[in-house]
Amino acid sequence: MSLGPRKGRPQPIIDLNDYVDGLYSYALVLSRNRTEAEDLVQETCLRALRAMERLRPDSNAKSWLFTILRNIWFNQLRQWRTTPEMVELDLDGDGPNKAVDTTKDPHATYVSNVEQAQVRSAIQQLPVEFREIILLREYEELSYQEIAAVLECPVGTVMSRLARARSKLRDLLLPLSLAPRSEKRVASGAEETGT
Repeated sequence: MSLGPRKGRPQPIIDLNDYVDGLYSYALVLSRNRTEAEDLVQETCLRALRAMERLRPDSNAKSWLFTILRNIWFNQLRQWRTTPEMVELDLDGDGPNKAVDTTKDPHATYVSNVEQAQVRSAIQQLPVEFREIILLREYEELSYQEIAAVLECPVGTVMSRLARARSKLRDLLLPLSLAPRSEKRVASGAEETGT
């Protein structure tokens, strides 16, 4: 879906498809719930459509969309404080039907999947202000200035918060990287069985 000029005003053309995956990842980091993340992205796109006329031609569309999503999330948080949280059982959404890439080395694929799961798990353990800044910088590759605009804080705060987030993430991942290989296998096996 593309957003373009209306009423003869020069506007940038924005293809929302370019941003949906990033918005969804950010929404998932904030909400920790796939259904809520999908709803957040949908609401973000709707509000972007409605507000397109107010977007300046020199505006950064990515930062603008992430700011809309974040504001929607915080507004919903205020409304949901008394509502119980629903838990989704299939967090990956792949279930048993996930396709396997047969061109890769199975062991390398397994190790990569375990490491990715460990990083995701460590990120989920961080407080929300650290989770969102890691996602915006490392996964969405926003600049410090863009993150500052999304989070509505000074660039210096972004830099210090990102440094603290990386430090906490490193502390969470360090014990996993120092464990002998046999302990890593036992730990990853325990994660798979849920023990």
